[in-house]
Amino acid sequence: MLAAIGQLDRLVACTKYCRDLCPEVAGRDLVSDSWTASKDQIMALRPELVIAAVPYQEKAVVEILACGTRFLGLAPRNLQDIYTDMATIAGVMGAAERGEQVIRKMQGEIEAMRRRTQDKPRPRVFSEEWGHPLIVSQGWVAQLVDAAGGEFVGVPGSKTTPEAVLSEDPEVWVAAWCGAGDRVPLEKLIRQRHWSTMRAARDGRVYSIRDELLNTPAPTLVYGLRALAAAIHPHDFPQPPGLRSLANVAAAQVVV
Repeated sequence: MLAAIGQLDRLVACTKYCRDLCPEVAGRDLVSDSWTASKDQIMALRPELVIAAVPYQEKAVVEILACGTRFLGLAPRNLQDIYTDMATIAGVMGAAERGEQVIRKMQGEIEAMRRRTQDKPRPRVFSEEWGHPLIVSQGWVAQLVDAAGGEFVGVPGSKTTPEAVLSEDPEVWVAAWCGAGDRVPLEKLIRQRHWSTMRAARDGRVYSIRDELLNTPAPTLVYGLRALAAAIHPHDFPQPPGLRSLANVAAAQVVV
């Protein structure tokens, strides 16, 4: 978001996950995330503001608060929450108008995708953000799946079981594990979870989407939207960077 509103010059440090998503910050110091935050590490940088987002660990929040620095903690659940958080960040940085422009552009892209898919078949899609335990993707991902022309399976953000997912028999399975990039072991999971009879597995509609494209609540979610559209309607949308299919994995293994 700071990059989108032209405020990266005010950034003194970020997490490695931010650096993965925003290459422009490659030279900044790295700090622990909101799960493992360190008071001493933050205080050494002498920031005027700390911004963090879910998931939090109580001990890490205590470390951040102990710094005595202004703290903006975010916990979005859906796209509207993300728009509000983006506007808040832009406002704090004195770039409210630029923030509104970024939000309108993001909303416009999502609605344009919705119009492109509204008359297409709507396959049932299961998307997970973690595998151990099995956690369903967040509410904003469910909204992006809807905009991309799919029907979201499961309760967003909840824990579930392989058996429960199999009983739903989704037509498309998407894995976007936090911190895993696109390195989710799709074939291994199908074997371990006994999902070979699932419709998505039978039809070869099994995908991994880079974590930061779906799990980072930022303007870059539009890239995740495009990846979802390509997974849900592969004949209508080109495969974008960050999307990996089980077919790709099998082909790579044959080449090796």
